[in-house]
Amino acid sequence: MQLTLDKFSKSFGDTDVIADMDLTVQDGEMLALLGPSGCGKSTTLFAIAGIHRVTGGRILFGDRDVSDLPSQKRNVGVVFQNYALYPHMSVAQNIAFPLEVAGQDRATIRREVQAIAELVHIEKLLMRKPAELSGGQQQRVALARAIVRKPAVLLLDEPLANLDAKLRLEMRSEIRRIQQETGITAILVTHDQVEAMSMCDRVAIMNEGEILQIDRPTDMYRAPATRFVAGFLGNPPIVFVEALSDGAGGADLGGLTLPLPSRLARLPGGRPLTLGIRPEHLGGARGVPVEGTIRFIEPQGRETLFDLALPTGAVLRSIQPVREDLSLGDVVRFNLDTEAVLIFDAAGARL
Repeated sequence: MQLTLDKFSKSFGDTDVIADMDLTVQDGEMLALLGPSGCGKSTTLFAIAGIHRVTGGRILFGDRDVSDLPSQKRNVGVVFQNYALYPHMSVAQNIAFPLEVAGQDRATIRREVQAIAELVHIEKLLMRKPAELSGGQQQRVALARAIVRKPAVLLLDEPLANLDAKLRLEMRSEIRRIQQETGITAILVTHDQVEAMSMCDRVAIMNEGEILQIDRPTDMYRAPATRFVAGFLGNPPIVFVEALSDGAGGADLGGLTLPLPSRLARLPGGRPLTLGIRPEHLGGARGVPVEGTIRFIEPQGRETLFDLALPTGAVLRSIQPVREDLSLGDVVRFNLDTEAVLIFDAAGARL
């Protein structure tokens, strides 16, 4: 089912949260709404679910305008952060509840509950109560309950926030598997860029009620439209360094000049720039040697993260295969791949 937001707006009293948002989620696609707290992503999700009334514009499921329909008539499945399972009901009863409300017969309900339990790998837990389950098991039950009625759209509101790191990793792949096997159109709301990039076909970065960029995760990482988007993606995070173009194909960092990417070689001099340098840009086999002092070392198992303090005062990050030959305070030269460095203008747009 294709989902369309057409000039969608939402206000609370005199406060405009979303204004004239356009968004299309293709049939069978999983899209992430990613952004900081307060950016409007949950408000958008709740409006799609029918929890919030639309202030302006339309919400379309296929060609059907559901803007004024109550939640129960929209055929949406929702998984919340706290799962919201009924504690007095068994797992089977929790999953069956939407089908009972819809008036399904007992034989159909038993069949559907068993099928969905097998899909999410909880068929051996059907007689337990929620209090007897782990966090990951509860999350699977909530997911089964949301999709057992075969909703047109599945909405996931920070579904992994209450899980530990190992379970988050497991459930990322499980939710994605289930979404792909069912072919359901899904929207994931999260502030975790790893979740968004690993689970979804496309990511929509939001800030202050506006979608700044929509793209495939890899394309957005490589070619962010703005400094804000670049700063929101990547772990370890990108480092921003202020500079001025020198008019000769270089960027002056204040005592250190670095070549600009060749496509910007003709940039006029004196123009304020921001260089976005990701950890993988520094310390590889190619690029321009940059000298600095190692100020921090963080072993990460397969890799090692270094903080390199430049004479200008800027501190760059470098992530490299495991190295034990370097120590704090060492003066080193790491290659900087200046062709890969992201360049932004004074307004934050990528050049």
